[in-house]
Amino acid sequence: MGREYFTLDLPFVPGAGVAGLVRAVGPGVDAGLVGRRVIAATGGVGTYRGGGYAEQAVAPVDEVFPVPDDLELTAALAALHDGATALAQLERAKAAPGDRALVTAAAGSLGSWLIPLLAATGVEVVAAARGERKLRYAEQLGAHRVIDYSQPGWADQVGRPDVVFDGTGGAIGRAAYAITAPGGRFLGYGATSGGFTVPADERADVTRVGIFQPDPAEWRELTRRALDELAHGTVAPTIGRTFPLADAAAAHTAIENRRTLGKTLLLT
Repeated sequence: MGREYFTLDLPFVPGAGVAGLVRAVGPGVDAGLVGRRVIAATGGVGTYRGGGYAEQAVAPVDEVFPVPDDLELTAALAALHDGATALAQLERAKAAPGDRALVTAAAGSLGSWLIPLLAATGVEVVAAARGERKLRYAEQLGAHRVIDYSQPGWADQVGRPDVVFDGTGGAIGRAAYAITAPGGRFLGYGATSGGFTVPADERADVTRVGIFQPDPAEWRELTRRALDELAHGTVAPTIGRTFPLADAAAAHTAIENRRTLGKTLLLT
């Protein structure tokens, strides 16, 4: 799933991002980076080169970002993909004060960015997730209303959102697309249901934005902005579970079985 958007060459070591101390740099790279706390992407934008599930990893210098002194590395790692993705989605959504926004998969790692940032701009946030624990978490993030999308007729409770942030896909994404207000925006970036949203009927009155590949320079700037948001306390990502690197399979099982909140990390 997703191979049409993210290239992958076998064999590979999984993991697209890491956080830690720089141990060494290559030729022509500033030696002042050695010993610095950083987060780093192990591949370029639009690729999945892997390499993160390891005690040591190699990253392109352009994908290495120093972490502010007062920010924990575990929290900083949330900027690397989730923060940059959330900020990119917010720019494309153009949500304005007074708008209603629906966030699906609201208790996931992107929800911890989208909900507080939307609420801070005066947008009414409706968070949709599965189960009481995740709904309470979405409320803590700042959601104005929460809805359990495992219940029949859940979409009827939402109203007509001006913008939808769809991190779920599948039948839930299709239901969210169907209730999007005329003139609204539907941003489909997730597929926790097993597949991205494919509407039963395309609507001319809704702007649909799917997976997009940002310019690498833009992506790096979004990552830096996300680090600033974390450093200033605007967003406080939840690290729901951590696992030793050797238990990576257990971490994937927990995510697949939807037993996690926020971000799941592997620790060495």
